[in-house]
Amino acid sequence: MSDSSPLPPVRLRSEAELARDALATPLLSRAARLARWAGPDTRVGTAGELVEEQLPAAAEALGLDGEDAAALASEAWRVAVDTGLVEVADEEEGTVTAGADLALLTSGSPQDVLRVWLEALETVLADASVPDLGELVDAMDEGGEIDFSSLDWDPEAEAEFLDGVLGNLYILTVSEQGPGDSPVPLPALAASVLVPDGMGEPTNDVLEQVSDAMMRLDEQFRTLEPVGLVDFQPVDEALLADTDEEPPGPVDEADVTRYGMVRLTPLGLFGMRARLLEAGMTAPAVGEFADKGADALLDGTSAFPPAAAQAETEQWLACREPLAATRELLAAARGSDAGAPLRRLRCQQALSLVGADAEPALREVLDDPELGGLARVWLTEHGAADVPVPPESMVFWLTIDTLAAQLAAEGNSAELQALVEGLAAQHRGFFATAWRVDHPATPEVLEAMGRLHPDKKVAKEARKAAFKARSQHGG
Repeated sequence: MSDSSPLPPVRLRSEAELARDALATPLLSRAARLARWAGPDTRVGTAGELVEEQLPAAAEALGLDGEDAAALASEAWRVAVDTGLVEVADEEEGTVTAGADLALLTSGSPQDVLRVWLEALETVLADASVPDLGELVDAMDEGGEIDFSSLDWDPEAEAEFLDGVLGNLYILTVSEQGPGDSPVPLPALAASVLVPDGMGEPTNDVLEQVSDAMMRLDEQFRTLEPVGLVDFQPVDEALLADTDEEPPGPVDEADVTRYGMVRLTPLGLFGMRARLLEAGMTAPAVGEFADKGADALLDGTSAFPPAAAQAETEQWLACREPLAATRELLAAARGSDAGAPLRRLRCQQALSLVGADAEPALREVLDDPELGGLARVWLTEHGAADVPVPPESMVFWLTIDTLAAQLAAEGNSAELQALVEGLAAQHRGFFATAWRVDHPATPEVLEAMGRLHPDKKVAKEARKAAFKARSQHGG
């Protein structure tokens, strides 16, 4: 899962809230209770597992009953051992003692609690990729050994598949066009991993793979829910029953929720981001730039979607006095490098969130060739008096700068095409002047206008102007 391309930023709860969520998860809370329950008479096997004779007492200590009680107690004990809540004191005697990390759950910091929870998550994720007990029993030979070759099970492939599914669920959740907090249908999630990009109508073979994967995910998400990674609505039992049996009541065949629904919890978002970062991916979180300079804010939010960029900027501004923040933003927006136009656009968007207190800083840059145009825009929009009329050279420079920023942010988008068309229609002699604009992006912007404008005559004018601009810039 290693990739250098940034993911959309995620909005996380505070560490204190996440730590409370972690402590409240069924699995970690059971593991902690068993760690406190364990005493001098507790015995474990060679792998640290609770001996079978003590499972009923462990289940009773957890208030569990029923046929799954022993299995749930065994799972909680394994998590307690793996997370360091319990430590094996003497391997030969099979005795245990409270682990150093047990005290962290009550007296440690939120970061300490979340570290323990992340270790529990890794244990459960490993368990989720293992075949169920029934399959393991079926694969056992007469000598009691498991014939793994008969299981058609590739541990690495299973783990990679689950990682891919959870990674896609994370991306869907944090994307502005995604479902957000709403659950995702299991078939859609499986298809997001298995259906090749560009495939129109999935083939029967692909649909069968999606169906099989959906059933595997049903089992895996049942395993992952108790650790707090996901909220999960399992596949309708009627879909798993013998097809010859009549359903107990009317069935809505169009109800997609019958096929399972899943969403990452707020704690799950934190856990997935931690795993993605560990895998070398760039997974930003809103609020990361609050204690950094304006240059880091403007550069860092350049690839953010609009809503996330605004949320990040609001947090940054909330930590600063408006006038000082405005001056810092304006200073960071200067520059002639390739990223400067987008920085100025982000600066302009940030300044739209600042009130009248910022006016003195904007007036200070009215004569600045790079910032004077956006300063006049801000002052005019805020109803300031005595805003000087910009010279034509500044108007054209600001126009090129804005188009360059839009090009960097959105590429050849429909919005940019509409902006190009409107600009050419309003200013008939635009290209005759635009190629002379002393801006590093002038040739690139005019070439883009030539590509985007649907009118062949106008597009040709733009291309000619781009050629002149490139010659003037020595390119």
